[in-house]
Amino acid sequence: MKKRYTNRLLGLIAFLAISSISSCRKLTEDPNAIIVTQQFYKTSADAISAVNAVYSTLNSDPAGDFPLYGRQLNLLVENGSDNQVYSPSNTNPDVRALGTATYISSNSRVQKVWQQLYYGINRANIAIDNIPAIQMDTALNARLVRESKFIRALLYFDLVRLYGAVPLILHNPSSINVNDLLVARTPTDGVYTQIISDLKDANSLPKSYSGADIGRATGGAAHTLLAKVYLTRQDWADALTELNTVINGGYGYGLFANYYDAFQKATKNGKEHIFSVQFETNLGAVNSEQFLSLSFTSFNPGTFPADIPADSSVYKLFSPTDTRRPVTFYSSVYNAQTGQTVVFNNPYAPYFNKFVDYSLSPLSTQTQSGINYPVLRYADVLLMQAEALNELNGGPTGDAYAAINQVRTRANVPNLTPGLGQSDFRDSVFLERRKEFIQEGHRWFDLARQGGTVLVDALHTLPAKSAASAKNNLFPIPLVELQLDPKLIQNPGY
Repeated sequence: MKKRYTNRLLGLIAFLAISSISSCRKLTEDPNAIIVTQQFYKTSADAISAVNAVYSTLNSDPAGDFPLYGRQLNLLVENGSDNQVYSPSNTNPDVRALGTATYISSNSRVQKVWQQLYYGINRANIAIDNIPAIQMDTALNARLVRESKFIRALLYFDLVRLYGAVPLILHNPSSINVNDLLVARTPTDGVYTQIISDLKDANSLPKSYSGADIGRATGGAAHTLLAKVYLTRQDWADALTELNTVINGGYGYGLFANYYDAFQKATKNGKEHIFSVQFETNLGAVNSEQFLSLSFTSFNPGTFPADIPADSSVYKLFSPTDTRRPVTFYSSVYNAQTGQTVVFNNPYAPYFNKFVDYSLSPLSTQTQSGINYPVLRYADVLLMQAEALNELNGGPTGDAYAAINQVRTRANVPNLTPGLGQSDFRDSVFLERRKEFIQEGHRWFDLARQGGTVLVDALHTLPAKSAASAKNNLFPIPLVELQLDPKLIQNPGY
């Protein structure tokens, strides 16, 4: 019986083998079933889709993880700053390490941000290389390339500020040879040269858009980001030139009369929003949703509703009349389903409020938040102008006072008293920036560019995180990148 079974099995195998050989001879391969780069970049629709894919790297993740803007970057530059600490209920050791400045090169969030930034850069590189060859409307062709250059510049600007010298990759790798893929770190000056070049090209983008194109990068966004690059490099004169272009160039920017409107769905992409990462309700994919509101609201007072609660001393920086305080924080929430107001009476309140989408019902459904993440706001332009004028002239000018006082007036706080020296005015600007931009991804960068040890408040009134040292002015190069690429070297102290 066993022998007969084996013979039948062998016969069946032989039959299948013969059938396979015969079938292979009749097979007609269809290469059009596989889309490669050379096949895709043919039409204007292809070009638009490619650039939309570049934008998508800002608010989504290919692996379904949290997005770069709206979550991951904030873990590094807000939780990693003196503004925030992790929630006591957060069990992720890597998030907790960011909050205590004890992170190491194997930290998963440090690695994730690096990967997301380069993922976006790679998509931008592919678009920049391939779109120019498409036969289409020349103006649209040029615009799409410039939009991609703006995104590439933004992502490299994040990279060089977070990690210092980084590999400068401007084209999609064409070789499958592993040795050809190894890249050394490019000095920071070289990275900044490329950033500036990309942004100068992007300066020619339209001043505004209409319809479905609203939210795309504009010429005003390019000038603003270039000003921030120059400011970071302490090139005060060029920064001021770019800022004056934004202010006087007919872009129509201005402050909302109400600070609250800078963070509402109904007023998204308004006159104060120079460039924002776009989020919308009911996009369908979890990795395309804004995750700041999701983590910072709850109706259950028995748990810690904030993933990263505010340091109470930060809350106390605001005067009682400052209209930014109730917009930035909350310690109670009205629950429309129960008709009750829930007051969070625990030592970790108040909680961050900016990105809670109050247009949702019930409010607890914050996974569907449609509030954009502001990367560049007009308030930033005014405060950068005040800083540049102060540094360029050895002290604050009348225009410097006028710029910072526009922001303070909107916040319902008194104007700065004239007569401040350069150092005192500088401290005032950084304190104003802190209060204006909490949870908007500015604080760590502002601390790092002041020099000295990061995490020390501009006014030196708040203690640094106890484990912080000079090494924390940069994050470590992720361990996995060092293991894959022996040409990379680690930042000092890690």
